[in-house]
Parts: sequence; C-alpha cells; structure tokens
Amino acid sequence: MAHQLFRKKNTDLILKDAQEGFSEGEHSPHLNKVLGVRDLTALGIAAIIGAGIFSTVGRACYDGGPGVIILFMITAVACAFSALCYAEFASRIPVSGSAYTYSYVAFGELIAWIIGWDLIMEYAVGNVTVAISWSGNLSSFLHNTGLHIPDFLSTSFLEAKNGSAKYLALLSHHDAGATDFLSLHNTWINAPHIGSLPIILNLPALLITALITYLVYRGIRESRTSGNLMVAFKLIVILAVIAIGFYYVNPANWHPFMPNHFSGVMKGVSAVFFAYIGFDAISTTAEECKNPQRDLPRGMFNSLIICTILYILIALVLTGMVNYSKLNTSDFLANAFNARGLNILGGIIALSAVVATSSVLLVFQIGQPRIWMSMSRDGLLPPKFSKIHPKFKTPSFSTIITGLVVGIPALFLDSALVTDLCSIGTLFAFILVCGGILTLPRKAKEAGKFQVPFINGKFIVPLLFIAVVTFTQLQFPGFFKNFFGLVDPNHPDYSAAHVFRERIPYFMFFLLSVIIAVFSFLRNYSLIPVLGLVSCFYLMTELGITNWLRFIIWLVIGLVIYFLYSRHNSRLAKTSPLSPKGVT
Repeated sequence: MAHQLFRKKNTDLILKDAQEGFSEGEHSPHLNKVLGVRDLTALGIAAIIGAGIFSTVGRACYDGGPGVIILFMITAVACAFSALCYAEFASRIPVSGSAYTYSYVAFGELIAWIIGWDLIMEYAVGNVTVAISWSGNLSSFLHNTGLHIPDFLSTSFLEAKNGSAKYLALLSHHDAGATDFLSLHNTWINAPHIGSLPIILNLPALLITALITYLVYRGIRESRTSGNLMVAFKLIVILAVIAIGFYYVNPANWHPFMPNHFSGVMKGVSAVFFAYIGFDAISTTAEECKNPQRDLPRGMFNSLIICTILYILIALVLTGMVNYSKLNTSDFLANAFNARGLNILGGIIALSAVVATSSVLLVFQIGQPRIWMSMSRDGLLPPKFSKIHPKFKTPSFSTIITGLVVGIPALFLDSALVTDLCSIGTLFAFILVCGGILTLPRKAKEAGKFQVPFINGKFIVPLLFIAVVTFTQLQFPGFFKNFFGLVDPNHPDYSAAHVFRERIPYFMFFLLSVIIAVFSFLRNYSLIPVLGLVSCFYLMTELGITNWLRFIIWLVIGLVIYFLYSRHNSRLAKTSPLSPKGVT
C-alpha cells in the first residue's frame, strides 16, 4: 500500500507526457511557446504587486508600524530561498505542473496530490481575495469620479455580515475602532431582503473574474500582451507615488519604529506574505516559455528583487506620510495622498489599484488551469481537465472551471478568511519544494540549467540552531520556561490547555528545527533549501492554530477525493506496477 501511495515519476516520463500531451485519453495540441524572460519578469511583477501593495499592506503597516519593513525583508529572504529551489526544479523539469510535478518527482504520488490540492487553495482561493479587492478598488475609483455602485451590489455577503458583527461588538465596548466597520454595518442592515435574508452580492468581483477568464481562455499571447501593459502602467504609478510621497514624509511618524514591538510586526505575516505570492506562479507557464530552463529562474529572481525594493520604499513612504494607526483602511494608499491634499494623485492611485489587481487575477487565472491540466495528465483528475483548445492552445475546460471556482465564491466570501488560507497554502507549497531539493541526488552542473548553490550545512545548521536558542534564552530570560510550561505572560489567566492549543504550531516548529539540525549533521544537507524550509515553516506558525485547522480540513477533503477517485485512476499505476526512481 505504501509503495503505491509514494510511487514516483521520473523526469523522462514527465517530459514525454508534456511533449505528447493528453486530452481525454488521446494526444492533444501543444501549448504556444511565446514567453521570454522579459515576459516572465512582467508576469511575476504582475502577480506580486497587486492585491498586496494596494490592499493588505495597509493592515500590515497598521499592526507593525514603520518596523513592518523588517517583516518585508524577512519574508523576502524566505521567498528567495524558496525561489532558488523553485528555479532548480523548473530548470530540471520544465513543465506546467509547478510544485505539484516537483513533488511527484521528489516525494511520490500521495504528496503530489496533497500539494496539487493545496495549490488549488493558493491560486483559486487566493484569487477570490483578489477579485473582492478589485471590486473595492473599483468602487473607490468610481466614488472619486462621482459615481457610486450600490453597496449591497459591491460587497460580499460574509464581509458585510462579519463587519456588522464586529461593529456591534466594538460599539458595545465603546471602542473607537467601531467606526472602521460602520459602512459594512450599514450595508448589512440597509440591503434589500427576501424574507429575512439580505440580498448582498459582490457583482463587480464576479464580472472581472469572468472577463479575465475569457482573456486567459483566448490564449497566452493575448494574456501576455495585456499583462505587460498593466505592469508598465502600475510601475509608472508606483514610482511616482514613491517619488512624490517622499517629499511629504514627516520623519516624526517613523517614531516609535515598532510601536507594537516585534510581535506587532510579525502579526502582519499573513498580509505581507500574501503580498509576495506570485513569483511561484511563473513556473506554471513552463510549457509556454521559449527557453524555460534559462528564463524561468531569471524571471523569478528579477520579479522578486524588484518587488521587494518597491514594497520597502512604499512602506517607508506610507508610514512617513501619515501615522501608522490611520492605515487600516481598504484604500489606505489613496487616503494617504488625499490627506495631504493630493486628491488628483489619490484618484490615479485608485485607478492603478484597479489595474494592478486585474493583473494579479490574470496571472493566477493562468496558473490554476495548468496545475489541473498536469494533474489530469497523470490521471489524478478526470481527462476533461487536460483538454487543450485546438484553436487557442489553452487548457479550455480547466480555465472555465477556474473562472467558476473563483467568481461564484467571490460573491459571498469574506476576503480576510481566504487571505489567511491562501498564505498558509502557499507556505506549505514552498516547504515541500525546499524539502524536495533535499531529496534530489546532487548532479554535476549542466550548461543552461540552474542549480541551487551547494553549501554544506553539516555544521552550520546545528550551530545556527544552538545560537538561536542561546540568544533567545539570554535576551529573554524565562522564555523557554514559560514556553514549555504552558504559561502566557501576557495573559496569565489563560489555562494551560488553551495555551497548549495556541502553541501547537510553535511546538511543531521547534521539533522540526531539532530534526532538521540532526539530519543536516548526519546527511550533509544543503544549507539554502534548509533555510528556506525552516523560514517558511516559521512563517506558517505565525498564522495561528485556527488557520492551521482550516488548512487541515481542506487537506482531509482532498485526501477523501484522492482515495475515492485519483488513486484508482492514476496513469502511473496503470502503466507501471513498479515505482520508477525519481529524478534521472
């Protein structure tokens, strides 16, 4: 049984499948190879600079103050380690499956299914957040021009319901923060009803999803052109925002640098990491690249470096122009300039936010169907998902289903819920990709192929672990006593059971760190994948036990589908009773 669950594909078979194609049991047309390194960099920027810089970054600045730039740096480093591992896999296996295909090679079928199911959450569920954000940006832009979409037709049902509940709860405690949720409360109580049910639908989110899905359906060439134009526009706006914004910076707003201490900075993990999601989506376009083994790594690194610099500059400008406490709004970037009397620039920023979130939606809508296409080729999803349109050369059925999976939930769901789920799902994918590199046999460097530089972690990793533990104990006396004694110094009234439940992710992280340190010493693990794995796992712990439980429930649903359908229809199981070796 275990042998069947962990059977692996080798690269020769994967490349052969991609070359021949499989569509409903027979050969299918190939995808169009039109993307170069410049296009891939633009797609990466399109995905990364969007919902994050125009929606979730404000919340992170509110939680962490100016010190949020530290979190941007930490997250960028974690992403860089993961990007190096993605780049090697993309160079070795230049097909559209991304982390799903890489896991099939490194860990076997069951783990590949788990990560494929996880990627559904990263791309499709993440795009629900982006579609909702796009709707909010559109409403803000139209409001600046004197137009107005009725709130009950531009707000998601659960967003209004939860916002109203938060308003009433804060109001009962005479909390001034209640005003932040007043508009959602008004939407909830003033919406038209059918019986006792309020009619609240986010129609703009559905419409933009339908439009982008149609564009992706028509072809990668059309998607590339549209994406490049949107990226050029928003980069011009962002550079203008940074240049003009620095003129209005008041350095006094940067003090205190970390008003809510380091814990406040780390509270923004979900928002900041969500802002970085996207560079990995480039790997899903491998079969549409002219030279994937050379260009995919370059596209990932270029987009990651450019976006990190822009994020840090934007955070400094924002927290310098206005006090960090005023940034927890949906259109914080435009509001910062409006507060300085720059209403015209605020309107341009609002328009740029609409364009930027459109580009994010575009990239993720490109990525998700290609994941499903790869899973379908392997028999883990029905053959229909790998159907390639004979004229447009796109995975047509998968693209349509992706549009429905994103558009319909965007009518109803709360964006805060799906943001956290998307972040934890992405981090999990990064962990498996970094871990996958550790399982691959080291090969001699091949011309034209990227390889993660090998730095022997035999002594470095254990010494780093000991150094971090020692530093923590010296800098925060009593930390480990409280940690393992299940005592929360900030909330001494919490029971041991409650503290244990909240600390489960941290206990898992500590255990993983010990195991990694030991195995690094015993097996000479490469340092960069280890650092990527550990840093991403730490960021996962900061997302809280509630999100972990939701994530586990999602994975359990996926496992049910695997054991009921996918395991019995796996092409690898049908073609070879013996598991081939991994990478060749």
